[in-house]
Parts: sequence; C-alpha cells; structure tokens
Amino acid sequence: MRLEDTLNKILIVDFGSQFTQLIARKIREFGIYCEIISHKSIEKRKNFDKNIKGIVLSGGPLNVYENKKVKFNNNLLKLEIPVLGICFGHQIISKVMGGKVKSSNFREFGLAEVTEIKKSKLTKNFFSKKKNNVWMSHADQVTKLPKNFNIIAKSKNSKMCIIENKKRNIFGIQFHPEVSHTNKGKTILRNFIFSICKLNRNWSASDQKKKLINEVRDIVGNSKVICALSGGVDSSVVAKLLSNAIGKKLTCIFVNTGLLRKGEEKQVVNTFKKRFKINLIYVNAENIFLSKLKNISNPEKKRKIIGNLFIKIFEKYAKKIKKVKFLAQGTLYPDLIESKSVTGSQTSKIKSHHNVGGLPKKMNLKLVEPLKYLFKDEVRKLGLELGLNKEIISRHPFPGPGLAIRMPGNISIEKIKILKEADNYFIKSLKDNNLYDKIWQAYAALLPVKTVGVMGDNRTYEYICLLRAITSEDGMTADFFQFNKIFMRSVSNQIINNIRGINRVVYDITSKPPSTIELE
Repeated sequence: MRLEDTLNKILIVDFGSQFTQLIARKIREFGIYCEIISHKSIEKRKNFDKNIKGIVLSGGPLNVYENKKVKFNNNLLKLEIPVLGICFGHQIISKVMGGKVKSSNFREFGLAEVTEIKKSKLTKNFFSKKKNNVWMSHADQVTKLPKNFNIIAKSKNSKMCIIENKKRNIFGIQFHPEVSHTNKGKTILRNFIFSICKLNRNWSASDQKKKLINEVRDIVGNSKVICALSGGVDSSVVAKLLSNAIGKKLTCIFVNTGLLRKGEEKQVVNTFKKRFKINLIYVNAENIFLSKLKNISNPEKKRKIIGNLFIKIFEKYAKKIKKVKFLAQGTLYPDLIESKSVTGSQTSKIKSHHNVGGLPKKMNLKLVEPLKYLFKDEVRKLGLELGLNKEIISRHPFPGPGLAIRMPGNISIEKIKILKEADNYFIKSLKDNNLYDKIWQAYAALLPVKTVGVMGDNRTYEYICLLRAITSEDGMTADFFQFNKIFMRSVSNQIINNIRGINRVVYDITSKPPSTIELE
C-alpha cells in the first residue's frame, strides 16, 4: 500500500483553473497531504475515499450555465465533510444548492476590497477593521443566496463574496485565496484545514521524496532510463531523484544546443560526471540546432524545432545504450499549466514548452516527469532533501529552449555571442552585489531592434539589450525587482562599454500577469 493511501487528506476538484495546483501547493505548505482530481473523472462517482476530510472546488474558465461541459457531482455535497468552493467552485455550489448565478454588469479582475458582514470560522483573523484586499477573476456572480446560507462578506461588484452554510460546513468564496496577491489568503486556507476540517500535519519534503522514488520505481520497473540533463535546478533534481530510485539503470544526456549560458557546458560536465559520478553522455549538437533554427522567427516554431531535435538525439542515444524505454525530464507544474490542461479539465493554452507542447506526437520513448505537479520552491526543497548543494538548488530558472526564446526574431551566431556576454555581465553583477538570491529569475534578452547611438564622436547602430528580474513565490504570478539607480547605471555601462553590438539597455517593469516571465 502506498504511503499516501493511508493519510487523511484534502481532495481538490479541478474545473480547469490555472491556479488549481497553487491551491495544492499552499495546502502542502501547511504539512497536509492533498490530491487533485478532474471534475470529469468523478461526474458519476458515488463512493469516495474515507480518508478525505475536506473538499476544495477550484475555479475555472467556464460558467455554471455550460451544462454540457460541466456536470457537477452532487454526491460531493452529501459526504458530510467540509467543502470550500473558490471562484467557479463558489458559483457552482450556489447554483446546485438552490441559489442563482448571473453574468455581472461589472466584472472584477485584479485587486478588490471585501468588507466583513458576519463572523465565521473561515475568516477568523482574515479581516483588519472589517476590510481586506483580495484577488478577483470573475465575470459572473451569485445573485441569490442558497437556502440555509449566510453572507459573510461582500465586495463592490459581488454582494455575496463569501457565503457559508454553518451547519453543513459548506463555504463559497468569490476570490482566490491561493494567489499571493490576496492579503492573508493563507489564513482562509489555514482556517479551513485546521479549524474546520480538523486535520493534523502529515506531509513533508521527506514524504514527498519517498513518494516520488516509489512512483518512479513503479513506472520504470526493470527498464533503463535516459534523463535530459541541462544543469538547471529541475533537471538536476530529477537526475538525483532517479539516481536514488534506479541507480545504474539511469544515463543522463547533456545536449549542448549552442543556446546555453556562457560556460554552462563545462560546469554541467564537471558537476555531474566528475563530482556526482553519474553516468553522463555529453552531446555537442550546436551546429545541428543552429542550422535548423536559421531564419525561424516564430516563437512556437522555435520551441517545436528544439523539442523535436531533443527527442531525435535522445532516441539516437537510447538505441546505443539499448533497452531504454523511458525519457525523464524536469517538467514542472507551471510548464504544464501554460501548455495544456493537467487533469483533463478545460483550461487555456498560453504557450508551448519544449518539454511539453513542443514534443513530437510520436515518440519511441515514454516520458517520466516526476516533478510535473510541483512548483519551483517545492523542487528546491526536494533537492535539499536529496542532498544537492545550495549552489545548484539556488540557480535561477533557465528555459529548455535556452537563449532562443530570449532573442525574439531570427537567431544568429553573432546575436548568441552578444547575448551570452550581456547575460553574463548582468548575472555576475547580481552576485557581486548580493542580489542574486533575492531574485526569483533574472536574465538579459536581445531585442530584434537596432537604434542609433553615439560613442565618442562616432554614430552607432546596434541592438537593444533588455534586462528582466522578477520576484515570485511560484512562477505563476510575478513582479519586477526594484533596483536602485546606481546598480542599474553600473550594469548598463558594463554591458555597453564591454560588448560590441549593444548601444542601449532597457529594463522590463511588467508583472505576470499580464506578461509571462520569458519573452517568448
């Protein structure tokens, strides 16, 4: 029997929200085990695990009137266990239990103020002077209260923003407590888990490690696995996890695409082959990747080309190793969210990731993605649990397609060389000024625009270098890091004075949303 089968847990029913796994992450932070399941897979289920002590209904892109796409299982509300509906979950509870939901005259997207009307176990310590700021994302609202429910709080455009059936412990909230923009959002979830569901802590990074190792062993069996190693946090953790799980049946393959950061190939080989003694094959495929990407400017095409080339190389070496059936990758949950629905629920595709939407439909290798339900901070904790050092664990995220998506427009050897140097100066400056660990991710990009400049008495016509540095908890939402003027001037001067090809430096101050972290 699996460890997780014996634990009391929270069941999260996914209706296609991009924040569903964020709910799970917040719950796991409290040391509570939880599972996500698609609403489609339980439409007619009558019996549920007795270990379920609470249910969370997620948000989603649909509305409660789309009956053909959303068939709610009323049995969930008959289990006599606490239920918390978030956004769409709040609306569907209201509709199913006799209330009414209509399209709003005024939509609420972004920050909104909510006002407390009535005390509740769910909102204990949530309000300050009966007010709080929350993150809204809805175009519908509850207009008629279900029978035996009370209004706990309201907002300007949502008069029934928080509701509860006190006797049955059923709650609905129109906003998203799981996102960092909601002030004291964790308080709502903490109250639901501990005060209402009466759960005790039962989950840790050590449990996560054991669970993932057992899952890998169950999936792989006696087969061999190759691991796509980039040297970043995610692939490094996957490599160490698989090494612990299957030992010598693992072979790591590091592909130099020519789109890596400066000196990265040497660093990876030294770390994993010489230090960790992991079986590693180094493949220099720089010429192949750059020739295939020549004159390609469309970002989705770039990702598809890179994804296909990776797979061809992995399959080629899998044949040489023999008896390899699986390819392991460091795919994380935000990658899946932006590329496709994870649970099968309807959600919106934002962009393809080379190790998700960028992969070819037909592959000779089966995928093993043990981190695909984790966020970056969880992966770092897991890495420490696996014994990886801080130097690896604290590295900023680096995309699989590498510099290809930090170089909008056509790719050239000249532009790659310029960008590698600019990125190196930026990252080195962050480390020299003790800023690197305060930032979630930072990088330099080369824009496909040249501008006129003047150096000495000479006219220049060179590229614009864009710098981006963001703070975040999970990569789902992010804000730009506020550097002081002295630092920005110093970095700009270093880049322009030392790199031929750049005569202008700009800083990206856009948050996510509306922008993604990477440019493409």
